Amino acid sequence: MSRFLYSRRVQVEAAEPPAPRYDSVDDETLNGGDGGADGSGSLKLKPSESNVTEDLEPFMGVKVRRKASRIRDYVGDYLDVQTRPYLMKILEKQGDRKVLFADKVLKFTGSGKMKRRILLITDCAIYIVDPDIDALKRRIALAAVEKLCLSELSDNFFAIIIPTEYDLLMASTRKTEIVTVLVDATKNASDYELEVSLSNRFEYNPSAEVVKEVQFEDTEGAVRTRIVQK
Repeated sequence: MSRFLYSRRVQVEAAEPPAPRYDSVDDETLNGGDGGADGSGSLKLKPSESNVTEDLEPFMGVKVRRKASRIRDYVGDYLDVQTRPYLMKILEKQGDRKVLFADKVLKFTGSGKMKRRILLITDCAIYIVDPDIDALKRRIALAAVEKLCLSELSDNFFAIIIPTEYDLLMASTRKTEIVTVLVDATKNASDYELEVSLSNRFEYNPSAEVVKEVQFEDTEGAVRTRIVQK
């Protein structure tokens, strides 16, 4: 872990221009639409309706509630993983069988581009899969996750902080469910309470030598999101 600590303090002088504003991620973008996948333009985000009551959201105590804040049953596996041989092969190779969550998400790269990915969460690990080439891009043990970062507003962004590697910034209309699953899975696996940090500004490391800040602003009922390099 110590070999990454120094690189996290590196300040990049040649700051790149702020990333486009992403107000939210619509269903078309998450499920195959082009949606500015090259990182240009803007996305018109729809508020997620996946909020549930506070007893199922221990991490959402100060979160601004969406209008559609009613109980909604969690499905977990939105891709029917058992019917997708390439996903089953990936899991079986790692010795994982119990899928807690599976869905398409948007992942933000270090250069600011958006990539469609499949997010799998098991009782042991997080998997990031490229659906275009049916390939595993990354596997992260739950024990390696330090915390989750979210804003206090009604957006779809969340960051998974992994100090020994590099962090993940993603967007999903099912963010609430993803965070709940990660918190519960970590606690069940190690009796460790995963930290969930709520702030309208947070930093993450898309690579060992790059620090970016995600900034959220509530503007007349919409959420404006900017990603800037530090």
